[in-house]
Amino acid sequence: MTHYFELIIAAIFINNILLAKFLGQCPFLGVSKKMDTAIGMSAAVVFVLTLAGVITWVLNWYLLEWLEITFIRTLAFILVIATLVQFVELFLRKAIPVLYKSLGIFLPLITTNCAVLGSAIINIQEEFDLLETIVFSLASAFGFGLALILFAGIRERFEITRIPKPLEGTGIGLVTAGLMALCFFAFKGMV
Repeated sequence: MTHYFELIIAAIFINNILLAKFLGQCPFLGVSKKMDTAIGMSAAVVFVLTLAGVITWVLNWYLLEWLEITFIRTLAFILVIATLVQFVELFLRKAIPVLYKSLGIFLPLITTNCAVLGSAIINIQEEFDLLETIVFSLASAFGFGLALILFAGIRERFEITRIPKPLEGTGIGLVTAGLMALCFFAFKGMV
């Protein structure tokens, strides 16, 4: 049980997929201007990343390894992720159209979100069993969501804060993301 707790803490804080591995920066910078879109994107990523982790693990160990065609692993994983994203997109379009519109182009970008693909590949490289894959994928997704929501909260404050002209817009966003990464980097010293 301790092993799973350590895996969760490591995936959320120490090896955060966004702030330590630097995967998934496009949606991180793109949908973090408003809290509601950040929460919606976080929920979509939790769903896609967790299911993608499980499906790609099963696909890898029970099909690709068995047929000895692991050289197409990346392509197979991308197809799984694209299918899951299409499912999420159809669901949001029908069930929550306001969120679907607010996420805009960033929802289909989950398909090419390297955080989702990176997490699936990490599961295979670390040779996690199925339960470890589920725990790691879910924790990585929550780490992604935590970083995205914290960043959105900070960026919302930019609207009422005086920012020097050269840093306005993307500049202050990148500086803030760097400072957040340094804060999360401090968790590495705890292990």
